[in-house]
Amino acid sequence: MDLLADETGQEPALAEARKHVQQCPECAGELAELASTMTTLDAWEAPEPSPYFHARMSALLREERAAEPAGFFERLKARLLFGSNMQLRPIAVGGLALLLLIGGGTYAGLMSTTPQPVHTSATIQDLQSLDENQGVFQQLNALDQQDTEIDSAPANNSL
Repeated sequence: MDLLADETGQEPALAEARKHVQQCPECAGELAELASTMTTLDAWEAPEPSPYFHARMSALLREERAAEPAGFFERLKARLLFGSNMQLRPIAVGGLALLLLIGGGTYAGLMSTTPQPVHTSATIQDLQSLDENQGVFQQLNALDQQDTEIDSAPANNSL
């Protein structure tokens, strides 16, 4: 497109592309086709619309707006396409506010919960302390057995 727009051939940036087009027959053919397309488009004129076009189009639009849509989804589509969307803004704002409140409340609820300590009965605590002190009790039993062995041994008075 730049080669076609540069009619004078003075653009230095296009010199390499122009040189390639002169050497490559395939690219030269493409450039010629593009030039003929551009010439055809320059000669084309858009047709003028009929003088009654706007009147007929307005009548068709009025008929379409007046016709009752077939079902629920068709009515919803017609309301969104032809009606004013101003009535949807308060609903959307309310929905977003509700979503923020629920999300914020859930987040605050999750962040404020701390794990409650497990309450155990006194009996279970006593049994757990006995399990933890089992080694101490075994040592006390061993000492007690040694004392009873010493006390039950016959006294030796041979001095």
